[in-house]
Amino acid sequence: GSMTGGIAFEGLNNAGHLDTDMLVILNDNEMFISHRVGAIAGYLAKLLTLGSVKKVEKRIETALKRIEYFGSYLLRIARRFKFLLVPGMLFEEMGFTYLGPVDGNNFDELAEILANIKKNHGPTVLHIITKKGKGYHPAERNPIKFHGAAKFEIETGEAQKFADSGGPITPTYTEVFGKTLLELAAGNEKIIAVTAAMSEGTGLEPFAKEYPKRFFDVGIAEQHALTFAAGMAANGYIPVCALYSTFLQRGYDQLIHDIALQRLPVIIAIDRAGIVGDDGKTHQGIFDLAFMRLIPNFVIMSPKDEQELRDMLYTATKLNKPVAIRYPRGRVPGVEAAAEFTALPEGRAQELAKGKDLCILALGNMVKPAMETRELLKKEKIDAGVVNMRFLKPIDEALVRNMAQKIKNIVTVEEGVSAGGLGSAVKEIISIPGTKILSIALPDKFIEHGSQDILRDKYGLTPQKMLQAIKAWYGSK
Repeated sequence: GSMTGGIAFEGLNNAGHLDTDMLVILNDNEMFISHRVGAIAGYLAKLLTLGSVKKVEKRIETALKRIEYFGSYLLRIARRFKFLLVPGMLFEEMGFTYLGPVDGNNFDELAEILANIKKNHGPTVLHIITKKGKGYHPAERNPIKFHGAAKFEIETGEAQKFADSGGPITPTYTEVFGKTLLELAAGNEKIIAVTAAMSEGTGLEPFAKEYPKRFFDVGIAEQHALTFAAGMAANGYIPVCALYSTFLQRGYDQLIHDIALQRLPVIIAIDRAGIVGDDGKTHQGIFDLAFMRLIPNFVIMSPKDEQELRDMLYTATKLNKPVAIRYPRGRVPGVEAAAEFTALPEGRAQELAKGKDLCILALGNMVKPAMETRELLKKEKIDAGVVNMRFLKPIDEALVRNMAQKIKNIVTVEEGVSAGGLGSAVKEIISIPGTKILSIALPDKFIEHGSQDILRDKYGLTPQKMLQAIKAWYGSK
């Protein structure tokens, strides 16, 4: 799967040129996170049908050398056309010795091959064929589902289901996004979907089945996905590019130069934003608010629930400018969504509750915990208001200044790093003497592996932990 990314070929090109003793193992299980796509996928599939060609190649060369007069001439011609027949010529032309394909699940055979490769000089590509999920039948039957599995029953492989706070099981933000995009696409043939080898993870499988000619999976190539979307936008389409927050980082240059600078109406659906949980440090989506806010011309939104995600996606299709909508991994709060869409006023926040002692400015999935924190503060005789910010950019400066003038005690809450996000934006706006600002966000560090609940509690993003932080801060004035 990673062979579809440009950096893989940059590395191969460099290694082949240096002629170092190194081994590259190409683990071919015919999968990305979703099913494999693209020309490289086709090339690797073709190699599987050519496994015996190398043996034939030697026999042909031996036979041609025996032909009197014309043998050497025919051999030169044969070598020129070798690339048509011999597996791995793509790698050999880059300076690698290609070996394979071999059975990567046969450990004894693989160990013997690896031992022999150690004796060789120069860079080598070993192409192994493996079966994703091998040894566990539910994973073999459904490798996409088990790429990043939640808790499941070992005997059946079925996911364990949990109700939301004792209520009904609600859809995930990803599911809401996918369903909403389908609805919008039914009424607007200009809407297309783009993803980078994550059609299932981003909720786009239903779209791909319903509108196969309007769906584009570019492989593990986020940079290309964004520039491809920009090109489609330049040609009058409304591309919705769905990527995980952590993978969006790979396309930062494209966000700036190919989308924002050109003011192209590309909609970036940032999935898995905030604390992702069990996928670990590399997959936490904690930087997007900060790195997206720096880019001119972008509108940045984050929904508090299902209805708001639907309305934000609808609004984005009407703005005719670059838009990013970020939402977390997990289920939406149990709020019934309306069938109709509502266009949200650009850059306008929503005051959910008034308070005279302090005001909590919350963004996205932190709105619900902020409202719960408000109820806890009431019991402590602290009257807190809550504002659903909706937009990080353009931020509702008028509302922020108004709250600072009236209340003087402002708390910002976001599920992202503290530097550069909502807290930073509010501090840049407010310069009123006597105003206090508390920023509740993630610290300046990489967040470790752990469940979302455990990590949110550890880093102070639960109502109980926010209550403690606000009480200590409010009482210190």
